Amino acid sequence: MRKAKISRETKETRISVELNIDGKGKYSVDTEIGFFSHMLESFSKFSLFDTEIKVRGDLKVDQHHTIEDTGIVLGQALGKALGDKKGINRTGYFIYPMDESLAVVALDIGGRPYLQYDAKFGRRYCGDFDTDVLEDFFYGFSIGLGANVVVRMLYGRSDHHKIEAIFKAFGKAAKMACSTDKRAMEDVPSTKGMI
Repeated sequence: MRKAKISRETKETRISVELNIDGKGKYSVDTEIGFFSHMLESFSKFSLFDTEIKVRGDLKVDQHHTIEDTGIVLGQALGKALGDKKGINRTGYFIYPMDESLAVVALDIGGRPYLQYDAKFGRRYCGDFDTDVLEDFFYGFSIGLGANVVVRMLYGRSDHHKIEAIFKAFGKAAKMACSTDKRAMEDVPSTKGMI
């Protein structure tokens, strides 16, 4: 089983992520930000990764450190669980429709972090979640995993639906990228011979 546990503690945040790539989408998530917890639960359900995520941060300041650091630790845990990355698809993408919204997320776990992000929201907050820091979450994830991450919100009306479509697409894209191909189990998916 491809599993990992990563804990990170700074003066701003305390974050623990336990992850099983070959799970069934079971989750236990507590971030103290209700909508963010719900989105991480959606990620787990749609990736089929089992996750235990506990986050404490300096929310009295704002949500930036908490959200970005959660992305970093989630990315680190996924990278550790992937091990030598032999046989993985490496890339994954998904186009997710949710009512009037349509989101696209693509990943390349190629060792080079980069974020392409284009999502706009009508409100600063969706529930108790600061939509301004969603980009920071995906930036942190790309750094933690060493992955190229593309997030596009093509259209939508409801900020709730738009963000949820993004996280469900994120889960599906991660599932595809981390899936293995028996024909390639002896090698990493790179002409360089390493990721």
